[in-house]
Formats: sequence, structure tokens, C-alpha cells
Amino acid sequence: MTSSEQLGFRALADTTRRDILKLLANSELTIAEVADNFDMTRAAIKKHLTILSDGGLIEVRVEGRARINALNPDGIKRVFDWFGFFDAFWDDRLTSLKYAIEKDTQ
Repeated sequence: MTSSEQLGFRALADTTRRDILKLLANSELTIAEVADNFDMTRAAIKKHLTILSDGGLIEVRVEGRARINALNPDGIKRVFDWFGFFDAFWDDRLTSLKYAIEKDTQ
């Protein structure tokens, strides 16, 4: 696992950051707009956004004095693909177990 992937998973480890990603899935938001949805300071939200950005899950662009935060589909896809591997792994294992149990009961 690369350091970028590790940072992505670190970012996902926190419920607040997962909630921020859900917000950003609907629209691009400034730090203040994100903070309006949580009972915490803008500084705390900024830290969460920095972790999400470091993990490649969001992109930040500057427009004048505002920092606009947007979901990074490529970053989300990397995480999804990693989980997809294990989803397929467990599907195969559970299918094999099902067939073994059915074979033994016949």
C-alpha cells in the first residue's frame, strides 16, 4: 500500500471526515460552508479538510480569498478499487463455503 493510499484510509477513519465527503459529493463548498454543517470551529474543519486533501480524497482550489473544496473522484475510486478487491475475495470464499456445506449436507 502506498503512502497516498495510507493517507486516504487515515482520512476515512474519522466519522466527521466521512460526513464531509458526503457533503462534498453534493456540491463544492468553502471551509465556512462546510463548518456550518458541524458543531466545531472552522479551524477544526480546516484540519479535517487538510487530512482529506493529503489523502487525495478532495481537491482544493483558490478563488480570490476563498478555498473551494471538491470531491476528488480519482481519490475515491482508488479507495473503492482497494475495497473492491476484498469484496470479491470474500464473495469467492463465501461461495466456496456455501458449496462445501451444501455438499456435506447431501
